[in-house]
This record gives sequence, C-alpha cells and structure tokens, in this order.
Amino acid sequence: MKRLLALVVIACIAASVAGCTSKPGEIKIGCNAELTGSIPVVGQSCKNAAVMAVDEVNKAGGLEVGGRKYTITLLIEDNEDKAESAAAVTQKLINQGQVLAMIGPNASRNAIPAASIAEASKVPMISPWSTNPKTTDGKKYIFRACFIDDFQGVVCAKFALNNLQAKTAAVLYDVGSEYNKGIAEVFKKTFEGSGGKIVSFETYTTGDKDFSSQLTRIKNASPDVLFLPNYYSEVPLQVQQAYKLGYKGKFLGGDSWGSPELIKLGGADMEGHFFSTHYAPDIATPVAQNFIKTYKEKYGSTPDDVAALTYDSFSLLFQAIKAAGKPDRQAVRDALAGIAKFEGVTGVLQFKGTGDPVKSAVILQIKDGNFKYFETAKP
Repeated sequence: MKRLLALVVIACIAASVAGCTSKPGEIKIGCNAELTGSIPVVGQSCKNAAVMAVDEVNKAGGLEVGGRKYTITLLIEDNEDKAESAAAVTQKLINQGQVLAMIGPNASRNAIPAASIAEASKVPMISPWSTNPKTTDGKKYIFRACFIDDFQGVVCAKFALNNLQAKTAAVLYDVGSEYNKGIAEVFKKTFEGSGGKIVSFETYTTGDKDFSSQLTRIKNASPDVLFLPNYYSEVPLQVQQAYKLGYKGKFLGGDSWGSPELIKLGGADMEGHFFSTHYAPDIATPVAQNFIKTYKEKYGSTPDDVAALTYDSFSLLFQAIKAAGKPDRQAVRDALAGIAKFEGVTGVLQFKGTGDPVKSAVILQIKDGNFKYFETAKP
C-alpha cells in the first residue's frame, strides 16, 4: 500500500503542473465517497447532500466569483470504502477530472491516503466526516468540517465518568481502522487520567463477525460501561452478542453510530444507549431546519450527520471560492484557511491555523427507536 501510494503521489505531482482546466464559466468539484463497501449509507448520504448543494447553486444562476457567474460541475466517484481505491479516485479526480477542489472521503481509513495525494498535488480537500488527526496533520491543503477524535474521545470519556457514573470501562475496537483505533486510545487515556479504570481493552479486525471471545473477557471483567467506537454496520452485532453472553452494563459510542441503519439493524437492543456526534435534528437552528426540510422533500428521509457535514463542506468551499475571487487552487486554499467563522448546519466553526475546525459536539440517546438530543459538549 505504501509503495502504491508513493507512486500515486509522484504521478499527481507531475500532473498538477498542468494545473486545473475547465470549460469557460465552469468550476469542477470532485466528490470522493464510500458508495459501496462496508458503509454504503455513508456514501449515499454524502452523495445526496453533494448533489443538493450543487443543485441549489446552479439553480440560483451559478456561483458568483470575481463578478462572474460559474456553473458548478460535480464529479462523483466511488472509493469502495478501500484505502487503495480512495487514493486512485483522488488521482482520477485531479488528473482526469481537473477538479478545483475535492470533498471527501469520509472514513478516516480512506481520507488519510487521499489527503496525502491531494496535499502533494496542492489541491484543496475537505473531508466531511474524517475525525482522525492524521488526515490533516502537517498538511496545508487539507481541511475537515468535523471535530477530531482527540476532542471526541475526551467528550465520550468524560460523559462516561460524569453522566453514566462509570468507575470502570471496557473498549472493543477495530485495530485495522485508523478511526476506531484513534478514538479508542484517546478514550482510554482520558478515562484513566480522570480516575477511571479500563478493565478490558479488546480488538478485532475489519470484517470480523464473531466477537464472542473478546466479549466474554469483557463480560467477565464486569465494566460499568462498554465503549464501542465502531461503525453503524458493526455495532448492532456487537451489542447483541454482548447481551447474549450476559453483559449487563451500559453501551457508549462515537459519531460512527449516527446512521438510522444502526436502529434498523439493532432494533430494541439499541434502546437507551448514548453516542457523541455532530448535530441533533431535534434542536436544529434555522440554518439546519431549512437544510432538513429541503433534504426531506428531495430524498424522503431525515439527513444524518454525514449528509449535514457534506452540505457544510460544500458551503465552506463555496464561501472560500467566492472569497478567493477566482477559481484558483492556491487562492481557494488560502481563503479556506482564512475563514474565521462559519455558521453551518452542524453549528458554528472556525479555523485557527490548521485544517481542524473548533466546534462543539452533541450527545444523542436512542429513545423509542429515534436519536434524541441529550446535551452539548463545547470545546
């Protein structure tokens, strides 16, 4: 993988010399999404919001940049939720698509290799949903619309200690995924540093379906809470297997729980559990209410956090392009870095010298088969 990535980076650097070309009056923006693979709901939400954001601009007559109207052309590619494919898609969007900027990937395991290529090519990239610090670390052209795991892991650990009154905790996470591994380690460090005790710290590998060995050790350790920083497609099975083995404690998760598929797959077993995420539709601001209303009319469902963050990513990019005054990659990058305050669907954010925004998280609880707002955690 490292050798492939190095070759792709070299190819992108060479191609970037040619710069970004489009038809007169056109701006091309790429969307690198997980449309197939293990988290297709994430990719579909990203695609839906991307299409909606671009349609809104084009129907309004285009994006006004430097006194001229530009039509936005959206190039959507499937990264298959694979690191190699995410890298290849990035190369394709830059070299063949000649995009001005790219939105996505979403999962950190895909965003990290994609970010290396975009950075080497000096192409602005915004990941809507990647929370792992490695995505933006040391890079000038890479941004994100979400908070990072160093913040989210702290929020979850303190919630376990203060709200769930947990004195002991266990963690089960995918050691092969940067997101899962990163947030698990921050949770452990914070929980122990604040006086709690981690009684079991268990791992599995992407694609595993049988967690009985790890969950048996966790059940025997009798933790007050079991932290599962894993994706919506995995958590229901882990919760159901834990209950089957006799686990009696509480469950807590991160923002990768935020798809309605979590409840469809887990049913009543998911009732009452908490997780941290990016926005809460039931306390939506006027900006968010308008987004939710339009999304429901267009797609017939309530937008999840990925959709909301993707819409914010496009809004951030459009604001930066207009501020840049011209469709130029360097000028857009500089304008993005200069955004001091942005009020989006997922709240107010600001960049302070890095691609990581300063913004709040929310805690949701699953009640009566729905996600319900519980509290806000400020940075």
